Amino acid sequence: MPANAYGWTKAELRFFSKMGTPVKIQRYLNSLNYDPDCACRSPRFVITEKKAHCFEGALFAAAALRMQGYPPLLVDLRAHNDDDHVIAVFKKGACWGAVAKSNFTTIRFREPVYNTVRELVMSYFDFYYNTTGEKTLREYTMPIDLSRFDRRKWMTTDKDLEFIGDHLNARRHVRILTPEQIDALEMVDKDLIAAGLLGSRPEGLFKPKKG
Repeated sequence: MPANAYGWTKAELRFFSKMGTPVKIQRYLNSLNYDPDCACRSPRFVITEKKAHCFEGALFAAAALRMQGYPPLLVDLRAHNDDDHVIAVFKKGACWGAVAKSNFTTIRFREPVYNTVRELVMSYFDFYYNTTGEKTLREYTMPIDLSRFDRRKWMTTDKDLEFIGDHLNARRHVRILTPEQIDALEMVDKDLIAAGLLGSRPEGLFKPKKG
């Protein structure tokens, strides 16, 4: 489908033309303010307001990747005692990579060097932790193609997109750890926690339960 068939303005098409690679999309997301608001707005909102949270960032990345010829794919990462995380994934050759917005520096971009979706997801494991240092990643979905929502104009609408979040939540999630492995997990080093929180916006951080 031609790019202008998605409802973008000429100015928006020029904007996307400047992001010719996945890493340029990531750098753009890194430059945006983290949005602590729980509403979920479209990629057009991200361009206009210059802010995004994890879910909005993933939607934006999927739309931007689509403009480069990739299918708009999301993977939902489910956590324990922490926020879930959503990443936009892409495949270069036979390998998977990802673009993501996060309040943590450690769970954003991944180079397309992972042979499977599980390999890609596991690259986040040691770097996915809450503010107390618990490693929290537990499950993931296989890639979900957002083109199924084109009729609802997910890339440009001014309506809330929580229905996409509901769809992700309802999808089958694959467990990555056994109960025994979870019980044996070590806490994250304090230096790594500090690195992950570099530049984070405190009001957008999950507040873990103690005990």
